[in-house]
Amino acid sequence: MKRVAAEPYRDIDFSRAKRGAVIPLEPGKTKISIRLDNRIIEHFKVVVERAGGGNYQTLINDALVAYIQQRSMLEAIRQVVKEEIGSPVAKRGLTGASTRTRRKRSLRLAG
Repeated sequence: MKRVAAEPYRDIDFSRAKRGAVIPLEPGKTKISIRLDNRIIEHFKVVVERAGGGNYQTLINDALVAYIQQRSMLEAIRQVVKEEIGSPVAKRGLTGASTRTRRKRSLRLAG
């Protein structure tokens, strides 16, 4: 077994040292701990491996962002379609009232 000499004692001044990450966090991102299914992690790791490198966590983040954008786009399209088509009841001038009630109202207004 090879013996390794211990590093000589150095007097290091830590009075101006700061605690925390050595590499600053990217703005707009928050470090969290999350539990994901193993198959999700494996899927994204395989994608990264096939691509020749990268970060599987970034791919998971990108997939979540794409999902949110797709959902908001679908909601916007649904809203536009609703506004363009309008309510079929409103287009025909019908309300929840019966035909007899509408006839009574029109007679009152005419008379």
